[in-house]
Amino acid sequence: MHELLATVQTGMAFVETMQRAWENGDAILPIDPRLPDAAVSTLLSAMRPSRLVLVDGSTRELDASRPIEDGDALVVATSGSTGTPKGVVHTHASLRASAISTSTALGVEPATDRWLCCLPLSHIAGLAVVIRSLTFDMPFDILDRFEATAVMAAARNGATLTSLVPTALARVDASLFRRIIVGGSAAPASLPANCRMSYGMTETGSAVVFDGLALPGVELRIAEGEIQIRGDMLLRAYRDGTDPRTNDGWLRTNDAGEIDENGVLHVSGRRGDLIISGGENIWPTPVESALELLDSVAEVAIVGRPDPEWGQVVTAVVVAADPASPPDLESLRDAVKAVLPAFCAPRRLELVAALPRTALGKVQRGNLAPTVPESD
Repeated sequence: MHELLATVQTGMAFVETMQRAWENGDAILPIDPRLPDAAVSTLLSAMRPSRLVLVDGSTRELDASRPIEDGDALVVATSGSTGTPKGVVHTHASLRASAISTSTALGVEPATDRWLCCLPLSHIAGLAVVIRSLTFDMPFDILDRFEATAVMAAARNGATLTSLVPTALARVDASLFRRIIVGGSAAPASLPANCRMSYGMTETGSAVVFDGLALPGVELRIAEGEIQIRGDMLLRAYRDGTDPRTNDGWLRTNDAGEIDENGVLHVSGRRGDLIISGGENIWPTPVESALELLDSVAEVAIVGRPDPEWGQVVTAVVVAADPASPPDLESLRDAVKAVLPAFCAPRRLELVAALPRTALGKVQRGNLAPTVPESD
């Protein structure tokens, strides 16, 4: 009977543990070593691995474990949109399909290219870098965390490919790499020519779209405004045994979007992020993009706050570039109205010290607790 092994290891120690597990027919559950003990306990209870591999390589037996199915390779924890831990089960076949698809789209040359992984190995984006390297027997480097000087040093020492979130991309010289996959949040205002903006999720084994176009082996469709995906790189199931795919293999993403006449996918955002104010539909991302161009704004998230008159009111949650001289609501409204309909302009401003983000840079809108609005 094959087992699920959980590990808090990072770097090459993690890779070596994963490879040994695979040789034995077992699967790996990577755990973010930054998680507090309580969160680790919750995750272990939900995922039910048989053993926990500690940082030093020693193991601890766990109770109430559940076996895996033949062919299972990884269980990757994700909170999705609900905040409840789920385990996305990927097989060796789905991981290989993802590696081949993305590598083909990037024009990877195994004989000359070298991957750099500087994203957490507890997330699919970091894992995918390692798996692509192993699939094609390519050399690769791993950094335990992103550090701009170390990333650029790796590029100067032979790394040609990497995957970054937009905030990390802004801190490095992108020209040092042949190709960079960018993902995790909205595209930066200016994307270097050697970068590919990606769309994907844990359930899809990493990227399935580059710059709006489906990767090889990926099918896209829009059903009732929702993006749906089909392909061999999709998960087998969740750890609890449920399969989110339709009977004919389509994964419902809960993302809203459209495909234009040129076959380019445009992602509007999570369907739960849609703000309906005064009967108008407002997506946060275009509003955020307009506000991010202001020198006075370091970071911004757009959310809908309950309002008795409007239903929801468009609210800008802003980290000021200079806390001593924050932007005012009127300047934000003017910036949005210059490029979007007036109803998209924020009616409230909340100033905060920082935005809650995931390890991959995505704003956690559900954790943006209301503050006293600066203006209304």
